[in-house]
Amino acid sequence: MRAAMYYANADVRQVRLPVPPIGAGEALMRIEASGICGTDVMEWYRRDKVPLVLGHEVAGVLVRTGAGVKDFKPGTRVVATHHVPCGDCEYCSSGHETVCETLRKTHFEPGGFSELVRLPEINLRKGTFKLPGKVSFEDATFVEPLGCVLRGQRLAGMKKGKRVLVIGSGMAGLLHVRAARYLKARSIIATDLDQFRLGMAKRSGATAVIGAAEDVPVRVREINRGKLADLVIICAGAQSAIEQGLRSVERGGAVLIFTAAPQDSVLPVPTNEIFWRSEVTVLSSYAAAPADLKQALALIAAGKIKVNDLITHRLPLSDIQKGFDLVVRPDHSLKVIIEPQK
Repeated sequence: MRAAMYYANADVRQVRLPVPPIGAGEALMRIEASGICGTDVMEWYRRDKVPLVLGHEVAGVLVRTGAGVKDFKPGTRVVATHHVPCGDCEYCSSGHETVCETLRKTHFEPGGFSELVRLPEINLRKGTFKLPGKVSFEDATFVEPLGCVLRGQRLAGMKKGKRVLVIGSGMAGLLHVRAARYLKARSIIATDLDQFRLGMAKRSGATAVIGAAEDVPVRVREINRGKLADLVIICAGAQSAIEQGLRSVERGGAVLIFTAAPQDSVLPVPTNEIFWRSEVTVLSSYAAAPADLKQALALIAAGKIKVNDLITHRLPLSDIQKGFDLVVRPDHSLKVIIEPQK
């Protein structure tokens, strides 16, 4: 079968690999659509793990199931997640499923940028969901990223009436804007350096946009009539973006760090100015648990959070290097979908 082997952002090679065999409780999935995630182009994170086949935002059809599989059969349209928690450890029991050791060890074989993948038993049982007929394969690739967004906002206490600031209007930022709109935020302000992305933020439901080079806290106060943001969601890893976010949160508010920063980043924080007497919460979120994925799929299926218009490029597996180039140096690109069967 064909696959794309990642060595570096500028070196993604097409290769031939054997079809992975499946065992009892497992399934073989034909990948119809696979999204390129921003984490796929984090070279510093991948450097010591290459070569490998990436791709975790996947949807497709089961073509073979192993002995003992009862809930799925060949021909079933599914969306699957590469990381799944055990559900039993102290992390899972306390609601922190996405830092579970099992979740960190589970994965597809070989990866979503290939024609076929093996779904291990735990992935099939805990992280594979049947697609409603009206959900396309490409829309289903948003289940994982939207699940991550929904989890982050839930952990950060997002609810109706909040003033939200989204720092960075890339793919994750735009999904945060749409989720906050669905959850009936009072106002949603989005920032970015790129005018195309700011325009997409407006289309996604932002009530106002701010150029990232502006004095963001000052502009937030102007837009919110003297108030900063109740919830700041940081979707850009630059130190300046994180500092903007920390200075833009209202007393009693929360800052959600949703992105990875450059390797070895250290952020000096003016502790008294930002935290003392302000009761500000700073938290992070990572990945999505099965319940988050189910919610994301339900919202996409019901049309409550639309995603298809965020797709700017659809490419065959043979053009995957172009896809990585687009994600590394975005120029009027947002979500890039790879179609391994083409």
